[in-house]
Amino acid sequence: MLSTFQPTSYKLESQANSAVFADNGWTLEAPGETRPHLVRAIYEKKQLELKDESYGLYQFADWLPIGKMLKGSRAPVTFASKGLAEYLGLSRLYITFSGYWPERNIQMPTCSFKETEAYSVCARIPATEKRVLVVASAGNTARAFAQVCSDNQIPLLLSVPDDNLDALWFKAPLNDCVKLICAKKGGDYYDAIHLSNIACEMEGFFAEGGAKNVARRDGMGTTMLSAVTTIGQIPEYYFQAVGSGTGAIAAWEANLRLLEDGRFGQNKSLLMVSQNVPFHPIYDAWKADSRVLLPMNDNEARKQVEIMDAKVLSNRKPPYGLAGGLFDALKDTEGEVLLVTNEEARAAAALFLETEGIDIHPAAAVAVASLVQRIKMGDINPESLMMLNITGGGEERFKRDHELYYLKPELVFDLEPETETVKARLSEMSWK
Repeated sequence: MLSTFQPTSYKLESQANSAVFADNGWTLEAPGETRPHLVRAIYEKKQLELKDESYGLYQFADWLPIGKMLKGSRAPVTFASKGLAEYLGLSRLYITFSGYWPERNIQMPTCSFKETEAYSVCARIPATEKRVLVVASAGNTARAFAQVCSDNQIPLLLSVPDDNLDALWFKAPLNDCVKLICAKKGGDYYDAIHLSNIACEMEGFFAEGGAKNVARRDGMGTTMLSAVTTIGQIPEYYFQAVGSGTGAIAAWEANLRLLEDGRFGQNKSLLMVSQNVPFHPIYDAWKADSRVLLPMNDNEARKQVEIMDAKVLSNRKPPYGLAGGLFDALKDTEGEVLLVTNEEARAAAALFLETEGIDIHPAAAVAVASLVQRIKMGDINPESLMMLNITGGGEERFKRDHELYYLKPELVFDLEPETETVKARLSEMSWK
């Protein structure tokens, strides 16, 4: 099945100037464009033709910018909520769930929708690529890329803050092709990104690209594709917690493709994205109607991240103001940015467990709490069609069902290391 796959046919479009051009295999920006921007995949097939469930994530391959399929993928699953919907008095609430929930045949071994990114990004890597892929992460993304690269023998360098290393658990030891470095205690996602940027200056490494990688966004966009192809209609509201906002951008882009498909309605889902107090740079900029993020003190940001439960939402440099980024997505969909406290998120996690029967990640709990907030405010019609993106769940269940192994860092760096010191130590690592 996987070996007979034909590469997806697509071109790339600059969101800064609408120029359309071919992908050279790993294009992250439009040629010659100096303004900050995203590029978007324009697929040859305008109507999505689903493959069967045995293809996992690749059942959506028509709208993934990939040249091959990898083993082991799973797609998000969408179902009509009963317990949570009844509790909130909603008649058309649908949950798109990524994680581990055997009773619903949801079997993502990393319990996170970050697997949708990893299986798409790694399937985009050209067959001729000999360099090591570099990924920076606050936790869940690292776990997903580590699992996918280990299972498919893809050389990978991960950069993760020391404070987030407890997120790097697996059901079996990983292949030696996966190696980990970290910023020491007290660092955050920004520090991990800094280390990864230094690595990418070196010969032999290449950047995954983050939000700029169309494969990452279109992999995450499968949550929207799962919802719409299950429901048969584009939702009126889309709820998700955000750190970078890349998942919400991806949902918006998938929504635009579905409009062109023509079979699922002509509306745009209102993006209802939420952040975890006290760290909320996206909220602050949005409420100021600013395309540019407001100034932020690095030390203050680190202190805020220590307080928040959903540390995976702690991106200090999200793809917010660039052309085609979250600011544009929110404007185009008439969306909103919401705030959720740790206490509200914990209560929402308990509510979801009670009403739906499975544990969820703190970030997903932030999304649930934001939905609860808006319904209590009474400004959303309870008969509206809503999609709740549960970006990770079933971790506690998975940990009860499996013995766990943790990935340990090979190198630990200071928070503001000398560039040449980092390069010297990285050069001693081997992926033979």
